[in-house]
Amino acid sequence: MSPRTILRSLVAATAAAATLSLSACGAITPADSGGSADGSFELAPHIQQRIDDGKPMRIKLSYHDPSLAFATPIGAGMEKAGKELGAEVALIGPTGGDAAQQVSEIQTLIQQKAVDGLAVSSASSDALKPVISQAHDAGIPIISFNTDNPDSKQMGFVGQDLKGSGKAQAERLLEELGETNKGKVVVFSVDTGAGWSHDRFGGFKEGLDGSGLEIVGPVNVGNEPNAAYNTVESTMSGQSGVVAVAGLDCCSTTAAAKWVAQSGKADDIAMGGFDLLTQTAEYIDRGVLNFTISQNPTEQGYQAVKVLHDFLTEGTEIKGLDTGSQFITRDNLDEATVED
Repeated sequence: MSPRTILRSLVAATAAAATLSLSACGAITPADSGGSADGSFELAPHIQQRIDDGKPMRIKLSYHDPSLAFATPIGAGMEKAGKELGAEVALIGPTGGDAAQQVSEIQTLIQQKAVDGLAVSSASSDALKPVISQAHDAGIPIISFNTDNPDSKQMGFVGQDLKGSGKAQAERLLEELGETNKGKVVVFSVDTGAGWSHDRFGGFKEGLDGSGLEIVGPVNVGNEPNAAYNTVESTMSGQSGVVAVAGLDCCSTTAAAKWVAQSGKADDIAMGGFDLLTQTAEYIDRGVLNFTISQNPTEQGYQAVKVLHDFLTEGTEIKGLDTGSQFITRDNLDEATVED
């Protein structure tokens, strides 16, 4: 192997919440090509040239659906990091969560040599694995953020432990239900086919294991607010014995909370969700939503840029960062940061 080859071990995203343990690895000196046969990482020569020339690093965050309200605080964190570090940053991705479009957009960046560092939140884990490999093998530092893709060639993950957060949501719902051990728990998601949804629901099922409660779903509601509410309404009209409702994301949470509020069953149904939009905060304040779990999207956007920038400019080893799970209830709502 060329003495200029850089070996970067893939590491799991298990670092302590909101902390980043990084160690120096020396200057970055690329080999003549991208990925090598043994799976090590070699920085692309054109990126090294930009570093040598003192040019600002071009770091892009490919988010699975920038039209979602959750993308706004991610973008804010990204912009903050870009300004502090002197990097050129951009939030890109397919409106509507189309995996094929996301793959095509990333492939274009690779082919045009238009990016020096890339963070990806996958619309579909399986669909994005090949293009993550393409970027890695082309010598572009690539991590996942917000949604993990552990079986890919990502060099690290910045975001929430999705399975762990789903399990925590289920366990908190059990606390809210108290002695209730019979009935249905209906689960909603804006995209049941997405990897993040699958991981979070897997943790949710584990958290309810042995409780005696029946899980209905996850039911796919889509991203459009009116259509999402209509799906929730039609789903709930066909159910009886529902004691709890769960949203696996920002927008299925608000759609389901709207139904709970309008049905007049807020006192009879325990509800937990994810993220803290303005609407979410209102439903918590009204007692419709018992709790929501914030995953600190601003920090995700900020740290995704910083991890890549530090690797490129300082030779700092890429490691994972768990941005944690913060439960927001009426008790601490005033102290929480709304995410839209």
